[in-house]
Amino acid sequence: MIQNVRFAKKKYPMAKSKVRVHGKEFGLLISSEKIQRAIAKIAHRINRDCKNEKPLFIAVLNGSFLFAADLFKKVNIECEISFIKVASYSGTKSSGNVNKLIGLNENLKGRTLIILEDIVDSGNTLEKVLAEIKKHKPRKLKTAALFFKPEVYKKKIVIQ
Repeated sequence: MIQNVRFAKKKYPMAKSKVRVHGKEFGLLISSEKIQRAIAKIAHRINRDCKNEKPLFIAVLNGSFLFAADLFKKVNIECEISFIKVASYSGTKSSGNVNKLIGLNENLKGRTLIILEDIVDSGNTLEKVLAEIKKHKPRKLKTAALFFKPEVYKKKIVIQ
């Protein structure tokens, strides 16, 4: 289950609202309201699909932190959350290499797990995380991502 807001392929005119991060200027492409609606849809689906389970959310830091926080507020079933850290970025560009998972301390065997990612672009991070998590023999393994960049996606994992 990857629920996401797709980056549009067409160009959007930049809004008047701009922000500077690390010396680069960014304009608003997706409103906060649209993002919150997308998160609410993801939460609704999780609440429906996992209502008789106690899933463990595994949020991939640093990017998914705010997505995970907003999603967790809207999930109304019994659940837990944990955080892992992987690194594949150097500055604002992917290095193409995903480093080892850090922070995976829970017993995952037989559990329902939901991996939380902010953006799936090349798929390198998602592929590495899923491969490592599968070694722990979870009962169910789902993913939820807020954004998906199909034009740069390189993996065979099916993104819905």
